[in-house]
Amino acid sequence: MTHSFEGAITRYLNEGAPEEVREAIRKAGKDDILASNWPHPEEMDKKDYKAQMDGLQRQLVRMAADVKETGKRLLVVFEGRDAAGKGGTINAMRENLNPRVANVVALASPTEREKGEWYFQRYVQRLPAAGEIALFDRSWYNRGVVEKVFGFTTDSDRERFFRQVPDFERMLVEDGITLVKLWLNVSRAEQLRRFLARETDPLKQWKLSRVDVEGLAKWDDYTAAIEETLQRTHSPVAPWTVIRSDDKKRARIAAVQTVLRSLPFDGRDPDVIGTPDPLICGGPEIRG
Repeated sequence: MTHSFEGAITRYLNEGAPEEVREAIRKAGKDDILASNWPHPEEMDKKDYKAQMDGLQRQLVRMAADVKETGKRLLVVFEGRDAAGKGGTINAMRENLNPRVANVVALASPTEREKGEWYFQRYVQRLPAAGEIALFDRSWYNRGVVEKVFGFTTDSDRERFFRQVPDFERMLVEDGITLVKLWLNVSRAEQLRRFLARETDPLKQWKLSRVDVEGLAKWDDYTAAIEETLQRTHSPVAPWTVIRSDDKKRARIAAVQTVLRSLPFDGRDPDVIGTPDPLICGGPEIRG
């Protein structure tokens, strides 16, 4: 199976990418971090990652059991640039969880009927019920970023979204849902490197889309839309946690820690959970 954009990532590397991005990719070793301002000297050691993640996995299982037993509702929104690691982080978070308790919500493009609904309506239908965890692989924040960058929404509809989203999220929280919003940031060079890997891997080519390919040249447009969205939707009731994800292992640990710290549960061990690395995890002030 081939795609209409086969080879488009490589062409962008050779013809469209900024020179500093091109050089960073060509000179880097397989495990090198490409971000010039990365705060750690190297990628997280695999043994250290496994040792820490094993403990976190046990805490996740305890959390999910408590959610089911007590009727808590947990909603985790995963957002970020394309290839920032949302899917891998979600997989790491749910790999040992009961699928009847923890489910992934990854909605396709809206149907014609859904386009005529209240914008939040199709997301409301997938919110967690009592005793459930919902992991949203992208969410209503499509309107703030992707739809803006590609002209899929009007300025007036986007402004309505920004007016409504604080009230929408406040209602979720007031109704008893624990809402965690995670934004994964990835550097431009690392994003392109990940796209190149997908382009040549038959098992990962399905992850590439037209939006991914055309979005490569829209980095600055994405940056502006992301910064505006984070600034306008970060609040005490529904704050953003921003995680730099050039190192997937560190990012996954920080994401799991953030979720585990978001609600009390029977068997919760703060010493095992630990504190997310402040050098890569924080509020919207964190830059990728």
